[in-house]
Amino acid sequence: MFFPYRFDRKFIGLWWPLGAREGVDGVTVTDQSFTASFGRARVETPLANVTDAHVTRDYQWWKAVGIRLSFADDGLTFGTSTHGGVCVHFDEKVRRVIGSKDHSALTVTVDDLDGLAQAINEAKGAA
Repeated sequence: MFFPYRFDRKFIGLWWPLGAREGVDGVTVTDQSFTASFGRARVETPLANVTDAHVTRDYQWWKAVGIRLSFADDGLTFGTSTHGGVCVHFDEKVRRVIGSKDHSALTVTVDDLDGLAQAINEAKGAA
């Protein structure tokens, strides 16, 4: 299943230069894998490495749009809007995309927040 990002055009100056494109970038979940693309940046891991997925909301644009590192931990964000995101946690950290550390979580601002969280959690339950 493919979950495209929600692209808020008022933030185009923050995601466009990074190569993120509508209709191309987003999250793909299969019964075997989790893949998130954001322009040239990509996170891929076996679905068995995903431990949790939950919806988060109430983002401030300067913390949510673009490719961002968390201020609190080694988490990563692929953000295109402030409407909310799905925070996906990993058992084994995924290879670093930016920064100096590998990432234990990834937040993605897909259009269908509840649908992505449900798809991941259902796929995990079926595994």
